[in-house]
Amino acid sequence: QVQLVESGGGLVQPGGSLRLSCAASGSIFSINGMGWYRQAPGKQRELVAAISSDGMTKYADTVKGRFTISRDNAKNTVALQMNSLKPEDTAVYYCHVDLPLILASGHYRKDYWGQGTQVTVSS
Repeated sequence: QVQLVESGGGLVQPGGSLRLSCAASGSIFSINGMGWYRQAPGKQRELVAAISSDGMTKYADTVKGRFTISRDNAKNTVALQMNSLKPEDTAVYYCHVDLPLILASGHYRKDYWGQGTQVTVSS
């Protein structure tokens, strides 16, 4: 079993910064992709940023240049540095990891989600 614990959410003024962190624990031997999703009230969940095992990153167009995703493979953690925050960034942010799953029948992938952390950007 794998658990993801997020931290760092909170209330911040427009233009401010927050750093979200996510720690994965449990039966982890390696992690493929790691990322952050968010869901605002009345909207669909969307990918914010993702980072592969070799450090390749991708970002939603709405956050490019403002957010930076990083990971520490030794610690099984992923972070999201959020700068120049805007009210439209307000959402519940979810950590996501993609793990290899090796079974007798073959190799598969299994994903896990954190419980979510609230980010509110308001003056």
